[in-house]
Amino acid sequence: MGIKVTLRKKVILKGRESLYLDFYPAILNPKTGKTTRREFLKLYIHQKPRDTSEKNKNKENLALAKHICQKRENELNKPEIYTAYEKERLRLKELGERDFISYFEKLTNKRIGSNKSNWASALHYLKDFTKGSIKFSELNESIFEDFKDYLLKAKSRRSAKAKIAHNTAVSYFNKVKAALKQAFRDNLLQTDLNAKIASIKEVETIRAYLTKEELNQLIKTKCNYPLLKQAALFSALTGLRFSDIQKMVWGELEYIKDEGYSIKFKQQKTKGVEFLPISKQAYDLLGAKGKPNQKVFEGLKYSAYHNKHLFQWIGAAGITKDITFHCFRHTYAVLQLLSGTDIYTLSKLLGHRDLKTTLVYAKIVDATKRTAANKIQLDFDND
Repeated sequence: MGIKVTLRKKVILKGRESLYLDFYPAILNPKTGKTTRREFLKLYIHQKPRDTSEKNKNKENLALAKHICQKRENELNKPEIYTAYEKERLRLKELGERDFISYFEKLTNKRIGSNKSNWASALHYLKDFTKGSIKFSELNESIFEDFKDYLLKAKSRRSAKAKIAHNTAVSYFNKVKAALKQAFRDNLLQTDLNAKIASIKEVETIRAYLTKEELNQLIKTKCNYPLLKQAALFSALTGLRFSDIQKMVWGELEYIKDEGYSIKFKQQKTKGVEFLPISKQAYDLLGAKGKPNQKVFEGLKYSAYHNKHLFQWIGAAGITKDITFHCFRHTYAVLQLLSGTDIYTLSKLLGHRDLKTTLVYAKIVDATKRTAANKIQLDFDND
C-alpha cells in the first residue's frame, strides 16, 4: 500500500487559506525525526479575492501546490521514475533539512556524569548563538568561526558579570567539533566539516596546589563536611578526579600480596580502563570495607552549596590559596615530581592520554625549584 498525498486548505487570519499536504499513513519528518501527517507549503490563497491580482495569485499558488503534491507522491511511491542521481539529490536535500541542534541534543543525552554536564553547557551556548535552530544544510566554516568569537565573549552561566573562562570555551567548542565529526560518520554531513575547523587554542593556566606541610595542616583542621575532607585527601594521595572518586565502589579496590593495593576502574572523563596502584595510607583513609557494589564515598556530593565547606576548611587551616577540589589532583602530581617520580610514570598514574598534558606540572616544579634556589642569598658585598 502506497502513501496517499492530498492537497488541503486551512483557514488562517486575514481571509486567507494556508495550503498543506496531508499524508496517509504518516511519514517521517526529516527535520525532527518524528512521524507527521502534515507538510505546510507556505503558500496561501485568498478566500474572497478582491481584484484580478489576487485571483491570479490564487491560480499560481494552487498550480504550484498541486505540482508539489504530485512530486511528493512520486518521491514517496514511485522512486523508480527518478534517476540514481536525482534520488541521491533528494536524499541529500532531506538530510540537509534536519536540525543540527536536535542532533546535538541527542548526542548530549547519551553522555553521562560530568561529561554530560559539559555537553549540556555547550548546547546552551550553541542554542543561544543559533537562536535555537540551524539546518545541516546551513552549516559552514564561517558560522563556526563566528561561534568561536561568540564563545570567547559569552557571559558565564554562573555569573552574569564574568565571561566564561578561555579554556572552558575551548572545551565547549570541542564538543561541537565532536558532534560535527559524528555527523560526518553518520552521513548527515557530506564533508568532514570538523577537519576544516581549527579548535580554539588552549591557554596555559596557573594550577594551584598544596605543599606537603599544607596538607598536614588540613589533616589537623576540622571540616564541617567530613566526607568531603576524606575524599579531598584521598585525591591528594591518589591523583583521582572527583568524578572517579564519587563513583568508586569497593569491588574496584584490591590487594595483591607482595604488590600492595590498587584500583581498577574506568575513567569517567576519558573512558579508559585504568589500573592505579595506591599507597596503604590512601587505602587506610577509606575506613571499614563495604560490599563490592557499595560506593566507597556513599552520599558524596559537590556543588556550590557543598563547595563552601571546602573553602571554610581551607581557610580554617590558614591557607590563602584559591583551592578547588581539582587542586588536590594537581597537588598529587606536583608532589610526585618533587619526590623524584619521572614525567612518563606520572602521566600513566594520572591517566593522561597525551604526555603534553602532564608536562604542565613539570613547568610548575621547575618554577618551584627556581624559587627554592633563590632563597639562599649570601652577603658577598661585605667581604
